[in-house]
Amino acid sequence: MRILGIDPGLQKTGWGLIEADKNRLIFVGCGLIKTQAGLPLYARLAEIDAGIARAIAESRPDVAAIEETFMNKNALSALKLGQARGAAIVALARSGLEVAEYPTNLVKKSVVGAGHAAKEQVGMMIRTLLPKSGKVGEDEADALAVAICHAHHASFRAKVKAL
Repeated sequence: MRILGIDPGLQKTGWGLIEADKNRLIFVGCGLIKTQAGLPLYARLAEIDAGIARAIAESRPDVAAIEETFMNKNALSALKLGQARGAAIVALARSGLEVAEYPTNLVKKSVVGAGHAAKEQVGMMIRTLLPKSGKVGEDEADALAVAICHAHHASFRAKVKAL
């Protein structure tokens, strides 16, 4: 199964692609969608949409997973993050992909073993679990972590869905 993980953000949206074959995880690729800060919000959301569409066209995933929005102390930041996440979900859905959503703490726990792990710990575990990824940026590492989380939880989700 080829899994596209998404770490949404208005400034930077990371994406990561892995292949999961039973307990084996294989790094396929990752990237970063950077939006231009000076553009109006709608144009930045369009950049996220276009960037995700390009990643899908190039990588041809079977399924997608995205990190859920966590409550931020700054309501405006949380709203903007939610809008970026919505643009990403629409791009994924438009391509016909099934989209799984995971809370940040579950993603970190699935990869590091602790739900409140630091970004450096996530990056280190990505390099350990996916050595061919090399040194990737925080957003790409987070996106790969989302994909790994889905790989770990997909079979359980399928069984629950079948009930």
